[in-house]
Amino acid sequence: MTNSANQVYPVIWHNNSVSLIDQTRLPNEYAFVEIHRSEDMALAIKTMIVRGAPAIGVAAAYGMYLGAREIITSDAFGNVFDERTEFLNKLEIVAQLLRETRPTAVNLFWAINRMLKTAHATLGSVEDIKQVLFHTAQAINAEDLQTCQAMGDHGLTVLPKTPEKLTLLTHCNAGALATAGYGTALGVVRSAWREGRLERLFADETRPRLQGAKLTAWECVQENIPVTVITDNMAAHCMQRGLIHAVVVGADRIAANGDTANKIGTYSLAIVAKAHNIPFFVAAPFSTVDFALSDGNQIPIEERHPEEIYQVGDTRLTPEGVEFYNPAFDVTPAELITAIITENGAFAPGDLAKYQLKHCIN
Repeated sequence: MTNSANQVYPVIWHNNSVSLIDQTRLPNEYAFVEIHRSEDMALAIKTMIVRGAPAIGVAAAYGMYLGAREIITSDAFGNVFDERTEFLNKLEIVAQLLRETRPTAVNLFWAINRMLKTAHATLGSVEDIKQVLFHTAQAINAEDLQTCQAMGDHGLTVLPKTPEKLTLLTHCNAGALATAGYGTALGVVRSAWREGRLERLFADETRPRLQGAKLTAWECVQENIPVTVITDNMAAHCMQRGLIHAVVVGADRIAANGDTANKIGTYSLAIVAKAHNIPFFVAAPFSTVDFALSDGNQIPIEERHPEEIYQVGDTRLTPEGVEFYNPAFDVTPAELITAIITENGAFAPGDLAKYQLKHCIN
């Protein structure tokens, strides 16, 4: 949904259900999908009706509540056994359904785990637990929006200081559509635009699903942010010609050492930025950092259907009989990242774990 200022909110609790912007229809159609059941939320996440790690986390939190709302803790004859235990066991089934949708985005698992911990920690009746789960999902939604706005402001402190306005490059969509609103990488862009420091955003089209061409460009048009869409293999040329001051991307999972998984093509973009001495920033909330993983080699990489490569709409692009490899993400090593911008400030990749230990961030 959008408000009067054209701000985008992709996940909204509305009329006792979840309203999702159907991102598979953008930019040609601005449509919504109403989600009433956890099974439908799992399908929406898997088919990328809702996408982007933080937005997936918010959607999963609401999916947990929808599943909890459906749980019946009595048998066919109305006999109630250990109601609390029965409820928590069935809630774990809901959690597993949602976990199986997208393996790389850690915010999905973070939100599910937070909802489960809340359920186990809540005293009172099953109905009390359900009500607390609802409020927790709403809190996750509100917190993410605040986090993105803080991230945008922290990003301003590390962007290059230039006599002219900045031209930034981004990859995929890490904007309002990928979060509760405002965005991570695109949140930094929005803050730079708000402060009069941005001249133009260059957006990689981001094959094979074209999230940059379809979604990032659409968001910029809503707010009159000047945007130029380029194909993924034009980035080096643009840097060579001096068109780019800095690169800002999002993340789906960050290892404890700062290695970062993001949309496929991010790694090559970081290499090209390094070759041209252009700063490369990652913007992501601390909930995207998986401190259980020591480095990026341990990040699971989702592989998607080859149809995303060989077909656009009804048009097949390749001959029959060829094989395909379609990883959705790649991992950018920490040494290629200038700084990771979070809601708590901007950090050198190697300093994330130190900050986590000092402030006990889960």
